[in-house]
Amino acid sequence: MFVPDTLGLAMLMMVTSAVCWGSWANSYKATKGYRFELFYWDYAVGIFLVSLLYAFTLGSTGGRGEGFLANVRAADAGNVVSAMIGGFIFNVANLLLVAAIDLAGLAVAFPVAIVAVILDCKAYGRLAKGGQAVSRKSIVVCIVSGVLMGSFAPFVTRALTRGHPLTPYSIAVFFTLAAFVCCFVVNVYFMKKPLVGTPVDFSGFFAARPQDHALGVLGGAIWGTGTVFNFVAASFTGVAISYAIGQSAPMVAAVWGVFVWREFAGADAKAKTYLGLMFLFYILALVAIASAYQAA
Repeated sequence: MFVPDTLGLAMLMMVTSAVCWGSWANSYKATKGYRFELFYWDYAVGIFLVSLLYAFTLGSTGGRGEGFLANVRAADAGNVVSAMIGGFIFNVANLLLVAAIDLAGLAVAFPVAIVAVILDCKAYGRLAKGGQAVSRKSIVVCIVSGVLMGSFAPFVTRALTRGHPLTPYSIAVFFTLAAFVCCFVVNVYFMKKPLVGTPVDFSGFFAARPQDHALGVLGGAIWGTGTVFNFVAASFTGVAISYAIGQSAPMVAAVWGVFVWREFAGADAKAKTYLGLMFLFYILALVAIASAYQAA
């Protein structure tokens, strides 16, 4: 299987991961009236299919480590379960994140959901003073999503390090498989009791435009690529470093939300100052993490 053999290559994969994690939601923003509960079925298919693609290509070639199928046969069953638990937890968090994007926009949902950035909350609060509606519900959804989003990494670490471990590519397959299965429980619930709007059923899914389905699968493929790259980089740097670098994704999402989707167009100067400080602190955090790894 392919794994990075230098810090530079691992860092490139982690940065790519952050870009993918911070950019996939643009596919949802680009849909036209497609409810997030329905969009998410396409997205879940996309993340699973792309993880299989990488498993049977990069994960099955090269002279290092076990190939995907050999690894699945030999790995401890507990590691498979651990990877799937991580995927289930992630999927609940991500469903809440997509709901939060619906409620608050990319520039707020990602930073608040992933790390509960105070300055971004302050900037969002300034929108109310500019005449735009501020939803407490969206902030609560973001925070719950963030708590869950920070809970799946230990399960990935276990699957990658205990007993006969899974390879990063195998972890990604079981992780995304669990995320897809989770949809039949959690997403069906959200379809019946949505956080935004009225209940929906599968008739809306089948009535959606082909391009909206394509955007959903594309969003999943983008996120799935970031996830595979992050897990693969973790085999070189460790999950703690790889996941921490990946958490610059909210900054990427905020850039999209602020500069492309113009979500803070009506904000005042103080809100823009908060946003600028948010970007600065993210950059400083990344520098600190990279420096800590090199010092170790």
